[in-house]
Amino acid sequence: MLRRAWPTLSLLVLMFASTALCAEDATLVFQPNGAAKGKSIVLISGDDEYRSEQTMPQLAKILSSHHGFRCTVLFAIDKHDGTIRPDEPDNIPGLEALDTADLLIILTRFRNLPDSQMRHIANYVDSGRPIIGMRTATHAFQLDSSSSFANYSWNSPDGGFGRRVLGETWISHHSQHGKQSTKGLLNSDEVGYPILEGIRDGEIWSKTDVYEARLPLPGDSKTLVFGEVLSGMLPTDAPVAGAVNHPMMPIAWVKTYKAANGKSARVFTTTLGTSEDLLVEADRRLLVNACYWALGMEKQIKPNMNVSLVGNYHPTPFGFGMFIKNMVPSDFR
Repeated sequence: MLRRAWPTLSLLVLMFASTALCAEDATLVFQPNGAAKGKSIVLISGDDEYRSEQTMPQLAKILSSHHGFRCTVLFAIDKHDGTIRPDEPDNIPGLEALDTADLLIILTRFRNLPDSQMRHIANYVDSGRPIIGMRTATHAFQLDSSSSFANYSWNSPDGGFGRRVLGETWISHHSQHGKQSTKGLLNSDEVGYPILEGIRDGEIWSKTDVYEARLPLPGDSKTLVFGEVLSGMLPTDAPVAGAVNHPMMPIAWVKTYKAANGKSARVFTTTLGTSEDLLVEADRRLLVNACYWALGMEKQIKPNMNVSLVGNYHPTPFGFGMFIKNMVPSDFR
């Protein structure tokens, strides 16, 4: 009896150890090199198209290595084996890191998280701390009607987290997805805005297409960058003629969000966000500058701040189901 029971007991012990290890390894933390700025940033990935599981670790490395921020990256995790599964919509462990965070950066798409995880996000939003939303964060959540946080869903009556907090929810692709790319043109009325420091007109470029947005954007929103639709997938391609570029849609804007406690949170939103965007220096600079601004540190923004890539970075193209399988968070260290 003892001999028969022992393999089963061993298996249970190993399964418990594996589960504990997966839970422990679900987050990725980058401590700053050199002088620390004393600020903590949490970056949440979780989409199955634009490779946020690649974008967020690299952005965290830039912010930590070059700028002294402590960065924690969270991932959509397979509940059974602890691997990164961007197509698993209901599990992003480690969200308790938001409880003590100074800045949230989010790039998720149609997540249906349990209340125990959503509560940390909602508490952060209600606290009035700053938020940066990237690409599909406009439709970050698609929660069951039974969720305590169903009003965060992109299709809720007020537009959910996307429209209420970030300034816009998902409407449609404004240009041809996967066929037409985007050039960023600076709003001539806002060229002196701190987030645009060191960026020249036309330097911002993305293989992703422009999203449709309501015009004008609501409240005190300020458009910083407009998206010019290009005829192809190269930055040198000509702009598309006709109504699609008249008027142009905003692809980066700032606004404030009045939180439940009465505080006004700084919000920066951009519909840029594919992992390949980080190969473009101006795109990286836009995001780094936005972090400084969101944290109230805009006086420290310099036009020549270091935004170079850290380590090897070879992102895969965007597309559904194209994530690299069997990866765990530590693989991105």
